Amino acid sequence: MTLLHAINLTRDYATRAGLFSRLQSVRAVDGVSLTLTPGRTLGLVGESGCGKSTTGRLVLGLEPPSSGEVRFADAAMPKPGSKQWRQLRARMQMVFQDPLGALDRRMTVAQLVHEPLVIHGMAAGPERTLLVAAAMDAAGIGPDLAPRHPHELSGGQRQRAVIARALVTNPDLLVCDEPVSALDVSIQAQVINRLVDVQQERGIAMLFISHDLKLVRQISHEVAVMYLGRIVEQGAPDAIFTDPLHPYTKALVSAIPSITRRSTPRIVLDGDPPNPANRPSGCAFHPRCREAVASCRVDTPALRPTADGRSVACHLVPSVTVSEAA
Repeated sequence: MTLLHAINLTRDYATRAGLFSRLQSVRAVDGVSLTLTPGRTLGLVGESGCGKSTTGRLVLGLEPPSSGEVRFADAAMPKPGSKQWRQLRARMQMVFQDPLGALDRRMTVAQLVHEPLVIHGMAAGPERTLLVAAAMDAAGIGPDLAPRHPHELSGGQRQRAVIARALVTNPDLLVCDEPVSALDVSIQAQVINRLVDVQQERGIAMLFISHDLKLVRQISHEVAVMYLGRIVEQGAPDAIFTDPLHPYTKALVSAIPSITRRSTPRIVLDGDPPNPANRPSGCAFHPRCREAVASCRVDTPALRPTADGRSVACHLVPSVTVSEAA
């Protein structure tokens, strides 16, 4: 069963290059399609500014797409801010990157976890108390932390409070936007293990956005690699990290630290990512790609299936027809 289906999403912003310059359009997300099923995690990776976080906001309906459609539980996403959208929000929650910024410092942990139930009008009285206790337990928060304020918690404890707050409404979907990037490695492992346990217990679908490729490989059932607003490769984690096909994915994977001797050197990309307001013609990656050919500079590659079951947007990677892929 498909829980979330994002279809050809785009998101444009109007911006100025300078104080007195004209408005110009910047496309942050360009034709992204995603599918999520219950109990599965899709990892979304790429450089800063590639559109990962914007994609997360689009699938939650926090921002309207410029074009395309988001379908949740076989129904079109209601208009942001509408009554129907607010009712749906209890089933879709977000785990933010900065836990201290996501929590009201005037409230205790128990009050923070209790608040979503009040906002969505869920349960009442003793039932609410039980739901709060269950969410805190699922997130690994002991009763001793309930009366504390965010500034009295460690970084890991704050992130667990954010997770408990997201879990208290028993959502079907979690969007995790760099949820552990500010934590040290040992605390990262604890938080990630807690998320995995909760997912297995409750069958929650997760969109996991991160720069940490090793972490994404560990937690994801499928991985999508983004570059300048587009998905350039998508497939099973083992396939992508063992044998990347897109030149950009190859560069990302080559940068993963390893304690073993590498048979291939690290691929260092030349230059910076292109300006989204002035996208290159053809493949957006071709100015930095050592393998680029003439067609890369002219024709934009579509995301097409390959023989091993993944999808790649590259002229240099052989594709198969839909019937062959089936």
